[in-house]
Amino acid sequence: MSAPGADADPILLTGASGYVGGRLLESLLKAGRRVRCLTRNPERLRQRLAARGLEAAQVVQGDVLEPDTLAPALAGCRLAYYLVHSMEAAGDFEELDRTAARNFAAASARAGLSRIVYLGGLGGQREELSSHLASRQEVGALLAAGAVLVTEFRASIVLGSGSLSFEMVRALVERLPVMITPRWVSTLSQPIAVEDLIAFLAAAVDAPVEGSAVFEIGGATRVSYREIMREYARQRGLRRWMIPVPVLTPRLSSLWLGLVTPLYARVGRRLVDSLRNETIVTDERATDVFGVHPRGMAEAIARALVAEDEEFAATRWIDALPSHPADDPYGGVRFGTRLVDTREVELPLSPARAWEPVARIGGRTGWYACDWLWRARGFLDLLVGGVGLRRGRRDPRRAVPGDVIDFWRVERVTLGRLLRLRAEMKLPGRAWLQFEVEGQGDRSTLRQTALFDPRGLAGLLYWYGIWPLHRVVFRRMLAAIARAATHPPPPAG
Repeated sequence: MSAPGADADPILLTGASGYVGGRLLESLLKAGRRVRCLTRNPERLRQRLAARGLEAAQVVQGDVLEPDTLAPALAGCRLAYYLVHSMEAAGDFEELDRTAARNFAAASARAGLSRIVYLGGLGGQREELSSHLASRQEVGALLAAGAVLVTEFRASIVLGSGSLSFEMVRALVERLPVMITPRWVSTLSQPIAVEDLIAFLAAAVDAPVEGSAVFEIGGATRVSYREIMREYARQRGLRRWMIPVPVLTPRLSSLWLGLVTPLYARVGRRLVDSLRNETIVTDERATDVFGVHPRGMAEAIARALVAEDEEFAATRWIDALPSHPADDPYGGVRFGTRLVDTREVELPLSPARAWEPVARIGGRTGWYACDWLWRARGFLDLLVGGVGLRRGRRDPRRAVPGDVIDFWRVERVTLGRLLRLRAEMKLPGRAWLQFEVEGQGDRSTLRQTALFDPRGLAGLLYWYGIWPLHRVVFRRMLAAIARAATHPPPPAG
């Protein structure tokens, strides 16, 4: 039996390389849908999809600002998702969005589409909204003015690792122990978990919607931006003080945001300007029509943090690291909230031989280099109520998940291949130390990686402050493990 929807007309997805589009693509493919992705750079998108195991999606070249490219992409489709916007553009993003929407509506009509599904933004009357939110609603109106029926979802901010709104909240809370907060932090919103947003969008394929319709969607709780930041701080174990002031205008707020989070400097002003508008649901029809019951804000944040851990664990992040050690930035490479320092060495040994000193690490064997520094770190840990180095290890040659190795806990073991240790010493964040062995025959690669997830500003200061010492210790440690593999100790007895 074929998968549901496997023989149906393809669905066109625009914005597949974006945050929401990429997750929607995965959901549609899991449901057995045929999906065709429109993108300006097909080869780049194909590579990204292949890395995520999403090769089943068809990728076609096209641009909503170039009408002639749309007809081939829409040919044979019955439904299309419109998930593009121009907010990051340097010029007049409103005019670009108008042009793109008109082009897409006209091309969809000529192709005979039955429906367009569009994601816009919540808010009141368009004339009272910020330029960003007004533009999102205008795009919905332009699409609906065409001959194709439109299902428009209007959502509040999206809570999920990688979401622009969530990452801005994270950056502010993580980096600023004391925040000068303007009036907009009291504005009410109804944030929605990214999983629930995707569920609404995916359900639109078969939902019994007559004519064109606008549906408001949001999470189960109405909260202010201040409450969102406080809840994020609570779940991360951070103490934050917020001092309200009436004079920090959206313009000044965006400049302040650009200093704290330079990544969002371009879109910061437009996004911050929209924070003065309440984004709450006033019409609850969407829950009944699409059968989705969204979770609340606290659960959405918790899910985002858990999902981030799962995604990081499954990511082949080593492929994105600099190819030459000299290219490493100070403090290592950043992946989301995590900081990664990795180094490797090639050995003229079998993987089994290269693994032997890794299997013995800690306890009586020690840490192969700078043991006096490890002991000093253990003593300091005891002074602040930590476990120190006194626990040793249960078995000198074998470790299983859950075992203790000094002030580390074994989190994962693949015999002969991988050992991942999670730190249990007192730290302003979470830390892991990982060893991997790859290769075959008489050639192998030994890789050593330190990972740190800093908790707030204290965590960042800790990591960057001890980075020079870490660099020396970990470099010597890897070299000593390599020597121990090449010249193993004689058997006991």
